[in-house]
Amino acid sequence: MRYKIFALAGSTALALASGVQAQQTHVGETGCDPDQAERVFDVSLPLGAKSQQGIGVLKFGEELAATSNCRLLIRPHYDNALGAEREVVEGMSFGIIDAGITSTGPMGGFVDSFMLFDLPYVFTGYEHAHGFLDSEHGQKLADELKANANVKILAWMENGFRHNTNNVRPLNSPADLEGIDHRTQESRVQVETWDALGVNPSPMAWTEVFTALQQGVMDSQENPLATIYDVKFYDVQDYLNITQHVYSPAPLMMSGSLFDSLSEDDQQLLLDAAQVALPVQRQASQDLEAKYMTELEKLGMTVTKPDLAPFREKVQPVIQKWTPTVGEELVKAAQSFQN
Repeated sequence: MRYKIFALAGSTALALASGVQAQQTHVGETGCDPDQAERVFDVSLPLGAKSQQGIGVLKFGEELAATSNCRLLIRPHYDNALGAEREVVEGMSFGIIDAGITSTGPMGGFVDSFMLFDLPYVFTGYEHAHGFLDSEHGQKLADELKANANVKILAWMENGFRHNTNNVRPLNSPADLEGIDHRTQESRVQVETWDALGVNPSPMAWTEVFTALQQGVMDSQENPLATIYDVKFYDVQDYLNITQHVYSPAPLMMSGSLFDSLSEDDQQLLLDAAQVALPVQRQASQDLEAKYMTELEKLGMTVTKPDLAPFREKVQPVIQKWTPTVGEELVKAAQSFQN
C-alpha cells in the first residue's frame, strides 16, 4: 500500500501538507528506499531532531525499518509542523494524523485519570516515575486512552521533570511567585496549581509561548531543561528555578484506527520498536537534563535550587481537590509506588 495524504480541513490540512513536503522519510543507516515501503507513518514532534523526543522517535524509526525489512518507515515532522499538541492528539483520535509524541497536558480533556500527570509533586524521581508507568498502572492508563480517545500509546516516553523559568526574579520560596504572569498548559489542574502558588496563571497553546514571553505578555513558563534549551528560552528568560513540580511523560502514540487496521504482525513490530527506543529516549532525557543545567547557566540564566517543601505544602489543597476526579486509588498508587 502506497502512502497517501488525507484531505483535511483548515490549518491542520495546511500544516500536514507543508510538513510532508518539508520533511524527509527517516531511514537512518538502514539503506531503505522510501519509494519501496508499504507504509510511511507521519510522526509529529513538538521539538527538533536533536531533542530528547527526536532521539527517541528516530531510534523507533530505525528499529521499525530494520525489523520490517524496510516495509514500514516513519517521516518525522519537527517543531509542531502538524499542529499544537491538542490538535495532534485530536488528529490521531480522528485518524487524520498517523502518530505523534506530545506531553500529557491535553489528555485530561479526554480521560480524567490523565490529570494525574498534572498533579504537583506526585513523583519524587525518575526511577519512581518509570516504575509506575511500566507497571500495570501505565497499561491501564494506556487502555483508557485507547477506549475513550481512539489513541494508542506505543511507549511511555518522557519530557522529564518540569521546572520554572521567569523574567522577574529567582524563586527561593513560593512568595517569590506573587504577581508573576505565568503560562500554564491547557489543564485546569495546572491552572489551579499555579494559582495556589501565587502567580497569575493563563493557559496558552505551546506554539504561542515563546512569542508571549518575548513580547512580555507572559513573564514565566515551566518545562523540562532539555525543552528550555531546545526552544532557546534562555533568550527571553533570565531565571531558571529547579522546582521539579511535575513529572511530564511524552508518550509515543498512534491513531487507534490506524493501529487497528494493521496486521497483528505489524502491530507487534510497532510495539517492539517502541520498546527498543524507550530506554534510549529516557536516557537521552536524563543526559540532556544534566548537560543543559550547566549550559543554561553558561548562557546567562541565573539558576536557583529552592527548598521544595514549602512549594509542596502550598499545593496540597489542589491535590486533595482533584484526587476524586483523577481517582483516589490511582493517585495513592502513584504516590506510594515502589519498584
